[in-house]
Amino acid sequence: AKGLVGPHAKPKRADIGSTNEGYAKFAFDWLGADAITLHPYLGKEALKPFFDRKDKGCIILCRTSNPGAGELQDLEVEGKPLYQIVAENAAKKWNTNNNCALVVGAPYPTALAIVRRIVGDMPILIPGIGAQGGDVEKTVRSGVDKSGKNAIINSSRGIIFATNGADFAQKAREEALKLKEEINKFR
Repeated sequence: AKGLVGPHAKPKRADIGSTNEGYAKFAFDWLGADAITLHPYLGKEALKPFFDRKDKGCIILCRTSNPGAGELQDLEVEGKPLYQIVAENAAKKWNTNNNCALVVGAPYPTALAIVRRIVGDMPILIPGIGAQGGDVEKTVRSGVDKSGKNAIINSSRGIIFATNGADFAQKAREEALKLKEEINKFR
C-alpha cells in the first residue's frame, strides 16, 4: 500500500462498508497497524468495520492542515462549516467504542478550539506545527482538553529534517525534546 512506513503505519482508507471490511482486516490484522486515518465522506455505515475494532484507533480527518482544506471542509451546511458537522458526528454518533480521534491542523487554532469544545476529551491529532505555520502556544491552548491532555501534536518536518548529516539521530532527538518542552510550557 502506498505511503506505508512501517508495521504500525496509518494508511488513509474509506470505501463502501463491504470493501472496508477487507481494508480493516488488511490494515489491522495483516499490517498490524494500531490506528488508521479515515476520511469521513462516506459516513458511519462505510466506516463501521473500522469503528467496530475496539482495540484499534480510528483517526478521522476533520479540519486538515493543507492550504486547500477549506475548499470542502469550510463549506457551510445548515449554518455551520462541514468540519464542525464531522466533529459532531465523530463525538456523538461514531465514537461508540471510544476508539476515535480527529485530525485538526495546527495552522487553524480557531477551528481547533471549536472542535475541542465539540468533542470534549476525545483525542485530536494536530499536524502542522512549524513548517506548515502552526504556532505551538496557540495549538496547545486551543487543542488540549480541560486536563491539559488528549492533543497529539505532530511536527514531522521540524524533526526529520533537523539535519541530513551523520548526527541525524542526535539532532532529531534534540528537536523532539525541544518541542516537548515548549508544548509542556503551555499545558
